[in-house]
Amino acid sequence: VQLVESGGGSVQDGGSLTISCEASPSTYEYVMGWFRQAPGKEREGIAVISSGSAYTIYRDSVKDRFTISQDNGKNTVYLQMNSLKPEDTAVYYCAASSFFCSVAGLSQSKYNYWGQGTQVTVSS
Repeated sequence: VQLVESGGGSVQDGGSLTISCEASPSTYEYVMGWFRQAPGKEREGIAVISSGSAYTIYRDSVKDRFTISQDNGKNTVYLQMNSLKPEDTAVYYCAASSFFCSVAGLSQSKYNYWGQGTQVTVSS
């Protein structure tokens, strides 16, 4: 599956942004995840959604601020980000996993396919 992220940009501290990931041919039967990598830091998993959208997993630092969702008809996964902070600045990556959601979780080693990333910059 090929993944293409879009929607990144620059926002002010406290602002909101929604980024998208379009999958080709589809997200069907894949667990979809969002990861991010800040300058000088390792890539970390932040949100995951099961193929049927029944289950989601969030990193503690983004819980209650970020929401992952998907539109299977459009083969697109979204990450709505609210109350953004400067520490959210990173390149955000979309990824797809063939594992069950409970196995894949936020572990990037369980994800088979990756997008090219989209930059999100939050300024204070």
